[in-house]
Amino acid sequence: MTPTASARDGARKRERLHETIHDVVRTIPKGRVATYGQIAVIVERCTPRMVGYAMAAVPFGTDVPWHRVINAQGRVSARGGGDGAETQRVLLEAEGVAFDESGRVDLARVGWTGPGVARGGGARGRGSRGRRRDRRRAAGRRYRSRDLGAS
Repeated sequence: MTPTASARDGARKRERLHETIHDVVRTIPKGRVATYGQIAVIVERCTPRMVGYAMAAVPFGTDVPWHRVINAQGRVSARGGGDGAETQRVLLEAEGVAFDESGRVDLARVGWTGPGVARGGGARGRGSRGRRRDRRRAAGRRYRSRDLGAS
């Protein structure tokens, strides 16, 4: 395979991954937020940084609610340039997401639990690892089969 063909394959894989991430982010309800790490767990074979890159690549005027993805501390992450962080905060506040005086949101109150997961977590007596595994399995079947399985 030539380097250009390899680069094209890498670009296609990245586009499919970004589209899968965007599909998950589209399911975050208005007035709720998710973390980069949470989206990475749902998508699988993905890191929080990759989710950040996918959010940065969202085209202007798209239906992907990129502003609903924040960092694990409950803060809007600073951008390299421009006023993206301020725009993100304004969009979240317009949806009813409140920030405290230190610029954090209460993830326990407005955090999204994931696709198909009721608020409050999984079955009684199960640790967070079991709930995460359940979410990954449910989300993986839902997203991976449709987007990542296609060539």
